[in-house]
Amino acid sequence: MTRYPVWSMSIGALSVSASAVLLDLARTSPGTASFYRCALALPALLALSAAERRCAGVIPRQRYGLAMSAGALFAGDMLLWTQAIGEVGAGLSTVLVNVQVVMVPLLAWAVDREPVPHRFLCWLPVLLVGVVCTGGLLEQGATVGSDPLRGTVHAVLAAVCYSGFLYLLRRGGRTGQVRQVYTAVVASATVVSLAAGLLWYGFDPAPGWRVLGWLLAVAACSQVVGWLLVATASPRLAGHVGAVLLLLTPGGAVALGAVVLGERPTPLQLAGWGVILAGAYAMSRGDTSGDARGGSRRRR
Repeated sequence: MTRYPVWSMSIGALSVSASAVLLDLARTSPGTASFYRCALALPALLALSAAERRCAGVIPRQRYGLAMSAGALFAGDMLLWTQAIGEVGAGLSTVLVNVQVVMVPLLAWAVDREPVPHRFLCWLPVLLVGVVCTGGLLEQGATVGSDPLRGTVHAVLAAVCYSGFLYLLRRGGRTGQVRQVYTAVVASATVVSLAAGLLWYGFDPAPGWRVLGWLLAVAACSQVVGWLLVATASPRLAGHVGAVLLLLTPGGAVALGAVVLGERPTPLQLAGWGVILAGAYAMSRGDTSGDARGGSRRRR
């Protein structure tokens, strides 16, 4: 799959989309969900990273600092987004967290001097409209929740954490040994999720077999398959392309919600996902390699 980064990123984004439905079925606190979805993934990731270590060697110590920072941001995203869903509703929280489509390319441009093509800037307003439609924000009842103001703040903070995580994940995998870097990211996210759960977001050390079963499914679909594919593919893609392809996640969540939870997406939501698919196709048709677009010019 590493030879086809667009396909890897797309499959990874759709695998991650399963987490929204599975977390809904688990019905547990943000701290419990965030900790166990990472902790349950670690045995498989440690086995994969051990195999990589035998073939490619051990990653340098300085890369662990980057991975730990990415893991802390990943934990922040999971905790804040899960909290925002109940406070502001799934629609608006999904829309706000996906402003990463703007922030990740801007980070790549500001820090790495990676060019943002004119085609992306032209498509960006259309993509944002697609995200708004997919989230159901233009329809009655989309912004429901216990505390819309706090939920909006939490969703915006989740978007900041999400964007920083995606940028650091992509940067950390540019020099190879992606599995070891990603395993360190998840290990860091596990520790931060546990600490935050104990202090603020609630943590149940024995949530029951039903909850653990659903969280194990989240760990397999999202942490082991989905995000590992994203971590592998994103360094091989231009920043704007990876950000756009990750917009497949909310569309996939809508589709899975219809199949698993019996939710019925509206025509406007389906149209929004169609716009996202069209934008993802348009962005991935050109030169998608982040390294080819300027990796040799960067000095890190």
